[in-house]
Order: sequence, then C-alpha cells, then structure tokens
Amino acid sequence: MKKLKLPITIDPYKSAQRRLECEGIFEMSGMNRLLAACEPCDGQVTVNVDFNVDELGLVVISGKGSASVALTCQRCTEVYEQALEVDFTFSPVKNAEAAAELPSYYDAIELDENGEVNLRELVEDELLLAIPLIPRHSLEDCQAPADSVWGELPEELEKPNPFDVLKQLK
Repeated sequence: MKKLKLPITIDPYKSAQRRLECEGIFEMSGMNRLLAACEPCDGQVTVNVDFNVDELGLVVISGKGSASVALTCQRCTEVYEQALEVDFTFSPVKNAEAAAELPSYYDAIELDENGEVNLRELVEDELLLAIPLIPRHSLEDCQAPADSVWGELPEELEKPNPFDVLKQLK
C-alpha cells in the first residue's frame, strides 16, 4: 500500500462528521523544530489519524505517529538512530476558556483563524515530546565504558563549622 502525503491543515468538525480516517506521511523536511532538535536527516513521519465525535458530542482527533531520527549519544557523542512512537488524543477548541471545560482525558488543540487544525504541527509537537531528555545508546551498543568517570573530585578541606559559635553562647 502506497503512503500518501497528508494535508497540512484540516477541518476537524467536517472530518469528524464523516468519521474520516487518514493514513499517510509527512516529510521531515517540513518539520523545522524537529530537525533542529535532531541530527540532519531526510525521512518521513508515518501518521494514522482518526476523526470522531464522542458520546459527549465533542470532536476527537486521535492517532499514532512514528519516525526514526538521528540523535547524538550523550555518553560517547556518536550519532545513533532513535525510533519515536507517539499516541495522541486531542479535542479542538476555539479559546482557552473552552479548553478548561474539556474532560481531563483529552488534550486541547486550538483552531487557527480558518477553523482548522495544523495536523503537521500537532504531530511534530508530539514527536518533540517523545525525544529522550538524555539521548543515549543502550549500554551494549555504546562506545563509552559504562563506569567512565569525567574528572576527579577535589579533596575536602577541613573547614570550621559556622555553628560552633553558637555552642560558645551556652
């Protein structure tokens, strides 16, 4: 099955009425914030998105995304491939007041001036959150030794305790 390019923006209300299911790709070259957080790479993000209306009458955007990005290992400073997998569930809102009224199991996504959601930015945000805080290889794949030490601690000097003055006041 050939993966099709997904639309960048989409009307969630019309899509939910039709119970639209989208499966396709986004080119990573259009995701500047993700490229800034990773090593340069040309790749694709595979996305599967469903638009629905829940039992409360709220429009729901749910889906999955996956991509493979190049990160720099913080132990050995070598570049390695990291698979990113994300699941998301959003409900579109028009303003912050409407976002406060959403049930806690939905994240809010604001509509743009045309009443649409930027699907590419939504997936890019989720992928950015999936990048590990400290990127590193697994221990068996890393070039740096697991027990490496990065410098020596200076020996502690004998310093007088500042609270000894209080003992003399008794």
